[in-house]
Amino acid sequence: MNKPDGLYVITPEQGARFVEQLPVAKFHGIGKVTSSKMQSLGIQTGRDLKKLSLSQLQQHFGKSGLYYYNIARGIDNRPVNSHRIRKSIGVEITFQQDIKARQDIIEHLQRLLKTALKKVTEKQLAARTLTVKIKYHDFVQITRSRTLPHSVTSTSATLAVLEHLLSNTEIGNRNVRLLGVTLSSLDDEPALNRFRQMDLFSDF
Repeated sequence: MNKPDGLYVITPEQGARFVEQLPVAKFHGIGKVTSSKMQSLGIQTGRDLKKLSLSQLQQHFGKSGLYYYNIARGIDNRPVNSHRIRKSIGVEITFQQDIKARQDIIEHLQRLLKTALKKVTEKQLAARTLTVKIKYHDFVQITRSRTLPHSVTSTSATLAVLEHLLSNTEIGNRNVRLLGVTLSSLDDEPALNRFRQMDLFSDF
């Protein structure tokens, strides 16, 4: 609800009514094909879906029938995981005026990388994959990634990596609207300490 970044509060007291009024096309796990089939059967909302028995739903939708039966009743027995492992940390910048000079782009990427590394360090993590995101003035977007055998530890040490990632792009020839840096392949603090003892460019 309220995508892409809005907030929508549903209290426990409102839950059942919310599900009943929700169009089936908005249910998680119900795509266009299934939604069309449901509508052909007269199932427009969660209330309509709830009227069908489990056997009826299984007759029309096979094994997925149990899932549809449960979601119409607000039933989900999966455990809540509030501490999911973060897979990546990224930062980006959109320029008010496009930039083109290669050196300017590299300097911006280094600043972004410094910010991303700070976030990684604050979470006591280490990252081994560096991804650069580039959006040109015509909104064509590309990404370039490199996974190292050891952790990324400083912006100065990764200058050669950034240069390598930009080598097969049109940087310097096309105007750039947006730049981004993402760090992934994250490890915990013990791995961070271990990787810091290694040479960043051992694979170059």
